[in-house]
Amino acid sequence: MTLTGAERLVRAMEQQGVEYIFGLSGGAAMPIFDALVDSSIKLILTRHEQGATHMADGYARATGRPGVVLVTSGPGATNTVTGLLTALMDSVPMVVLTGQTPSFNLGKDAFQEADVTGITYPVVKHSYLVTDVRDVPRVVSEAFYLAQSGRPGPVLIDLPKDVTSAPCTAPDPGPPEIPGYVVPARAPKAEIAKAAELIAKSRRPLLYVGHGAVISGAGEAVTQLARKLGAPVVNTLLGKGAVDETSEHHLGMLGMHGTAYANKAVIGCDLIMAIGARWDDRITGKVDAFCTKATRIHIDIDPAEFDKTVTSHVQLLGDARQVVEQLLPLVSRLDSDAWLAECAQYRRDFPLGYPDGGGLRAQHVLDRLNATTEGKALITTDVGQHQMWAAQFCLTRENRMWLSSGGAGTMGYGFPAAIGAQFARPDTPVWAVVGDGGFQMTLSELATAAIHKLPVKILIINNNYLGMVRQWQELFFDNRLSGVDLEGNPDFVKLAEAYGVKGFHIHEPGEVDRVLQEAHGYNGGPCLVEAHVVKEDNVFPMIPAGAPLEDMLIERPDKKMDKPVGST
Repeated sequence: MTLTGAERLVRAMEQQGVEYIFGLSGGAAMPIFDALVDSSIKLILTRHEQGATHMADGYARATGRPGVVLVTSGPGATNTVTGLLTALMDSVPMVVLTGQTPSFNLGKDAFQEADVTGITYPVVKHSYLVTDVRDVPRVVSEAFYLAQSGRPGPVLIDLPKDVTSAPCTAPDPGPPEIPGYVVPARAPKAEIAKAAELIAKSRRPLLYVGHGAVISGAGEAVTQLARKLGAPVVNTLLGKGAVDETSEHHLGMLGMHGTAYANKAVIGCDLIMAIGARWDDRITGKVDAFCTKATRIHIDIDPAEFDKTVTSHVQLLGDARQVVEQLLPLVSRLDSDAWLAECAQYRRDFPLGYPDGGGLRAQHVLDRLNATTEGKALITTDVGQHQMWAAQFCLTRENRMWLSSGGAGTMGYGFPAAIGAQFARPDTPVWAVVGDGGFQMTLSELATAAIHKLPVKILIINNNYLGMVRQWQELFFDNRLSGVDLEGNPDFVKLAEAYGVKGFHIHEPGEVDRVLQEAHGYNGGPCLVEAHVVKEDNVFPMIPAGAPLEDMLIERPDKKMDKPVGST
């Protein structure tokens, strides 16, 4: 029996090992949804297309395999743009299938027609508009290869309804052959040797670990390198978990809201090696003042990142794990004992902390969450103050156990990403740490979690503000608050109960441990914990945007601050 284009599409995804498709149905995509009825692939019906993309993103980050999204044309497709941007900025493998008006209607302003490939071109790694049903098997094969090879990213396939309805007799494709697309693996030996020579001269080395190390699974190799050299380790927001944050000489997160001791080490190092990290503006602050006296080595799989922000002395193009493994035999222990002792002193002199008293503190709640889970839970976050506090206090011990929107800073990401991660890893405890602002952007997915009885736990850090923006307005705009007061917030526990989700309130510090332990042990479905925290706490340390790392604030300043150059 001849299969339709939609049936061949689904069979091709089965051959790719797809477990779940997250999506929302509609007219232009109906042939594909119909083909899924007889498939082994499980369709997860979401309540919004943005939620579907974040679920696929969470699935992908938790597994390393592409997450898959299926939506209809027009607004269905355009609702995926935020999720595509999030995935592109954070190098997340994703394949998004969009239904499209029949090809004979393209360009005629047909019902729910949109130039999806044109609209999404800036936010995908690659895109396809399939106009010939014979191309379906090849396009699927290429899309999955592109999404997960090299620097991963989202790939979009736009599928007109007449194409998915037409008979498809094309054979299964061979291995993808994409002219001009080369995936680096090992760096050139000459550059490796040059890097080793520079490392040998260092006495104050620092390993700066980013998301690329997570993606490549470079953690073991980086740990070996740190021990062999006697080098402290710092990580970016998305690099958490590549190396165990509780390990010896790990100084935690660097950058705008990183630990003071990590930033002190960046200021004082004489060599900094970026491993799968891109010298993001959250890390460098004022670029002209960043590590000007240090030797800079950059390992990355994407040559476009070299010299984009920070000029490096050596550029090692390749997979982070393989490049570090190349370096290991060529380096030896450095004379860095005094440097390690200095970094240890920074940790003692500038510890993370929070006020004791004055109400329920978000930092206290997240510190106790770390203790409750013993660092064995997969944590997703939304974006804002809670995100930074979670990054500081929830220490990540294993790879792919920390999921957060980095480059795009997407509010609404945390909860649906947790759903996707829970589908990916059903036996792993999953906590979504969200703010009261971001949670309301995708909270309709409570229905999705409830229907599937997912044991995902939602921790809302509720301060009734868009807290990070309020913090900036306080510090840099004379506390002229505008557009940040979330008056009108619902009772989130009652809202959860309306969806059939178990809920808990935390009002006082003495309730924290009991409630978190009860929620952590609850596996009868999703549950929600609403922590009513102090409204006007600020996240410190803090480096004002565009300022040098030396201008780091440890606490509230006692003078008016100049308006920052960069964004929150």
